[in-house]
Amino acid sequence: MKLENQSKIEEFILLGFVEFYEVQTFLFFTFLVIYVVIMTGNILIVAAVIFNQHLHTPMYFFLGNLSFLEACYSSYIFPWMLSSLSTGDGSLSVTSCLMQWYFCGSLLATECCLLGVMSYDRYLAISKPLHYFTTMNTQACIHLAAASWLSSFIGFSILLSLMLQLTFCGPNEINHFICDYFPLLKLSCSDTSLIEMLGLFLDAILILPPFVLTLTSYVYIIVAILKIPSTTGRQKAFSTCSSHLIVVSIFYGSLMIVYMLPKGEGNGEMQKFSSLLYLVLPPLANPFIYSLRNKEVQNALRNNIGSLVSCKTTAKKLENV
Repeated sequence: MKLENQSKIEEFILLGFVEFYEVQTFLFFTFLVIYVVIMTGNILIVAAVIFNQHLHTPMYFFLGNLSFLEACYSSYIFPWMLSSLSTGDGSLSVTSCLMQWYFCGSLLATECCLLGVMSYDRYLAISKPLHYFTTMNTQACIHLAAASWLSSFIGFSILLSLMLQLTFCGPNEINHFICDYFPLLKLSCSDTSLIEMLGLFLDAILILPPFVLTLTSYVYIIVAILKIPSTTGRQKAFSTCSSHLIVVSIFYGSLMIVYMLPKGEGNGEMQKFSSLLYLVLPPLANPFIYSLRNKEVQNALRNNIGSLVSCKTTAKKLENV
């Protein structure tokens, strides 16, 4: 499809943080530091999961997927934001804007699915420990992870095919720092009723079921923990899922703040800034939560860093010989 032949405008202008023009430099360096921290933390966790044999378990397999996803997500958002802040140019072609929405939406839905799978994994580990490794075998883990990624990208591909047929007649300004779903529909002069129905359907199959699965899993987890007779046993059981529970609370809590806000004209600024909650907070907090509260990840990171330093030291010695 040639979108340019269907659209009366060729580009959108993302206003970003134009109301804070005086502190654009400060915002640039703030987001740059956040981006570096996010990428470093998530890449370290992915490396730890890949290169340490004792982390080759279902829980860490899904954690590696989550960290990789958040690194991809941040790499698609932050470079654009940083470029816009440094140059002051918020223009983006219609096609590029739609593709940005597509990848962000697909990755967001994938994260919902992965968090649901991780909750189910913790439920099996605590409530059915004797059957855990037979149920969560390597093949099952790969299938669950693949289903999370593929279902989200395929579902949003169908929605994208309809979005590409929209006609945008102007205005072409979007009061946001990313191309978001609702602002795009609002700027279209085509009939968007079918797209809105499909969007609700995708939410019903990609967002709602993982959320319900997560809630249900933790209800059973809490019940199972309370049935453990010893205090030490309860503390040990809860420690295995507390990190994931914090991550889930941050992610869904930030999403609810954003999407439960009214969509009125006066709430545009609130919608924009509250979007930072789910774009920045989960990928920034997750590496710290999993590394600071998990001794296995800490030891794996130390081993990786120690091995890297040892390799560099050996290489320098060989060069001097």
